[in-house]
Order: sequence, then C-alpha cells, then structure tokens
Amino acid sequence: MRSFEFAVDRGHAHAVNEVLAAMRRRRLLAIAAAIAAAMVTALLIRLDHPWSYLLAVAFALGTLIALWVALRAPRRSSIDRLYAAGELVPAVVSHIRPRALVLLALVDVAGPDAPGPRYALVTRRVRELPGHQKRPGERVPAVAVRIEAAPRPVGERWQSVSPMPIAWGTTDAAVIERARAAITEAEWRLLADNLGLADKVKRTAAKRLLLDHRQLPDLGG
Repeated sequence: MRSFEFAVDRGHAHAVNEVLAAMRRRRLLAIAAAIAAAMVTALLIRLDHPWSYLLAVAFALGTLIALWVALRAPRRSSIDRLYAAGELVPAVVSHIRPRALVLLALVDVAGPDAPGPRYALVTRRVRELPGHQKRPGERVPAVAVRIEAAPRPVGERWQSVSPMPIAWGTTDAAVIERARAAITEAEWRLLADNLGLADKVKRTAAKRLLLDHRQLPDLGG
C-alpha cells in the first residue's frame, strides 16, 4: 500500500474535512436513536403485557446497538488515523457545480483478503477544496477511506471506498505538492483521459466503475 505521511492540522481538518463532519453527524444520530429506543423500552415495560416485554427486548437491543455506534464513532473519527491508514490515491476535478465540485478518483476496491488489487473509478461530491483551483482536471491527491457504514467486504471488493483530499488535512501547499508528486504521471493521465466517465460512474448502482487491469498503467508504486 502506498501511504503518505504528513503532520495533520487538526484544527483545519475539523473545520473543513467532510468525512469528519459525516462521522460527527452519524454519532449524534446514534445518540438520538439510543435515547428514543431507551424511552420506548421503558414505556413498553410499564405497560406490563406479555407482548410489550417482547417488544421491549427488541428496543433494548436497538438501544445497545445505537450506543455502540455512538461510543465507537470518536475512536474511528481520529483524523490522524484516517490519513495514516489510507492509501494515497489520485483524484481530479471532473465537474464544477454551483455549490460543489465533483472529484473522479482511482482507488483499489479489493478487500484485505483479495489475491490482488482491483481498481475502479469512483466519484465524490465535495463542497470545499482549499488549496486547489476550481477547474476541471485539477489534480487532487487524496487518501482512500473505507466507509465505516460498510465495514465488511463483499466478495473481494469493499462496499464503499471514497477519496479524502490531503487538502482537508493541511493548509501547507508544499505538503499537497509533495503528495501530488508521489503519484505517478501515468495515474494522473489515466484520470485525465477518462474525465468523461464521471457521469457514468455516478449512474452505476455501486457508484463505481471497475477497470480492466489490462488497460491500467503500472500502479505498483
């Protein structure tokens, strides 16, 4: 795996990193769900009917699951850990929207037990991209993040892999340029040559387009 080390600016990351924002929202929703499920459980127990106890058990289990998600989220959302664990991948701006940009990225979607890599094109809609120009083809170094909502691989492929820009973790232009240089020119060229596929990727059910390994450049670095 091609990793990339740099000093993460936590203040900057917590202000602009949309992966962290999504994790915080997930934690708040889990806390709210746990409170609601606990209240329903207590109400069902107070009803004191055989059927209410059966339902109370189900809601109590829901409370425990929601609490588990809420308690697990802070540990999973360590920004340093996310960047350290992610593989450095190339992404380019494919579309400019009124309030967002669309990134097209090349990622390895193979699971940890797969015999080899399985590359695919994926897209990600982002609201902010500090440190980059808002233009089609802009090169955006990123790390691949395995989405927490789908931690189990399906066959040899992960259910969801998404690019998280290096620029969401630092304001240092030199760091972004160093990450950009660590990605081969062949990878950048592959994305530039396939910018037109971004719309096709978004229309697929899995939101990714698997690539034929025979058409890929050398990605062993």
